[in-house]
Amino acid sequence: MLRRESPCKVNLLLNILGRRADGYHDLETLFIPVPLTDGLSFELNPGALAEVELTCSEPSLPIDATNLVHRAATRFMATAGLKNSRVRIHLEKRLPLSAGLGAGSANAAHTLLALNELFGSPLAGDQLDRLAAALGSDVNFFLQERPALATGRGEVVASLPPFAALRGAGLFLYHPGFGVSTAWAFTALQQFPTALNGRPGRAAELIGHLRAGDRLAAGAACYNSLETPVLAKYPVLGTYQDFLRDHGAWATLMSGSGSTTFALFADVAAARAITGAFEARFGSSGWLQVVAYP
Repeated sequence: MLRRESPCKVNLLLNILGRRADGYHDLETLFIPVPLTDGLSFELNPGALAEVELTCSEPSLPIDATNLVHRAATRFMATAGLKNSRVRIHLEKRLPLSAGLGAGSANAAHTLLALNELFGSPLAGDQLDRLAAALGSDVNFFLQERPALATGRGEVVASLPPFAALRGAGLFLYHPGFGVSTAWAFTALQQFPTALNGRPGRAAELIGHLRAGDRLAAGAACYNSLETPVLAKYPVLGTYQDFLRDHGAWATLMSGSGSTTFALFADVAAARAITGAFEARFGSSGWLQVVAYP
């Protein structure tokens, strides 16, 4: 059996640059990996009738071809020419759903990587990249483990060295118990032309501040176009940000299409120190995590 930990991400920047003729959006986004994971296990399943058998610890998630892990496995098997092979996959779901953390995309990417290892590397890196791009815009990022700048519709990924500003930082994440549909967020964005057609170059500016270790400037440069429609519908997400900023966060933002709010603090002790006050203000029913950024 082969086991994989499938980490999530936050976007320090999600700058939408306009809608394309194919219905996707051009963008520039800065991802950083987050060491909070779902778990995946893979094993050969000889004698099974189905090519891919998927089980999941979360009953609300489908385990058929509508699941991104199932689709990733099926497409991998077809591309690799493994018509007579059978595989069993189990997904241990720990990360919240519809959270803007890219957990589903990560699971798909790690399925591609794990199956490639399980079957003796039948596919080269460029083939895995093409499979990932066909599965979804965030999937390519999770084929690698470093911070990255993604462009195009998110599938063109350039790995970046660790940032000086993030060294030793504490990362606070809060999911309030409700999700935000990515499809809805992008549809609603059409009502906000300024956010839909963002200013190019924000990514280069933010990367420069992060490399220089200038946390104040980096925090001011963090930006998410999708906050415009999402915070208008869910203003409590903006209230979380105000609270975190008032309690010492040097950056706070909604990740992806939400609903997870994250904040960066001077160190993990500072991030942990405000959890009690946060829960006293907003309740303890949400998913709250604090991790040290490596």
